[in-house]
Amino acid sequence: MGLRISRALHAQMLESATRTPEREVCGLIFGTGDDTVTDIQECVNVADNPEDAFEIDPASLIAAHKAERSGGPALIGCYHSHPNGVEKPSLRDAESDLGAPSLWLIVAGNQLAAWRSTGSGMFERVEIDSTD
Repeated sequence: MGLRISRALHAQMLESATRTPEREVCGLIFGTGDDTVTDIQECVNVADNPEDAFEIDPASLIAAHKAERSGGPALIGCYHSHPNGVEKPSLRDAESDLGAPSLWLIVAGNQLAAWRSTGSGMFERVEIDSTD
C-alpha cells in the first residue's frame, strides 16, 4: 500500500505549480501516521532564488509545529515543485534534508511523485494511492 492522498489535494498541488511554472512553489503536508495525507498548506517560498530552490516561510513552519503541539494536525512533510520537470529529489533537496524521516512530494510537469526521506539526504520512492 502506498501513500493515500485525495484527488482534490493532488489537484490542488498541481494547480499551485501551474500558476507560477517558472518558480518553485512549496507547502506543508499534514496527515495521520506516515501514509495518509489529510491536508496541505501552500506557503510562501522565501528562497533567494525561487526559480531553482525552495525554502518554506519559517513563520508558517513554526505555526504548524505550534498547532501540532496544541493538538492540531500532524506535520508529516513538505511539497514543492520542480520547474525543470524532474520528479526526483535534486542535489539541493538532498543537501537541505534535515535527517529526520519525512514525506516529500514533488510536482514535476503535470505529475506528482512521493518520496520518503530516510535521513541525511537519502530518499526512497513511495507509490501514491489517490482516493476520492
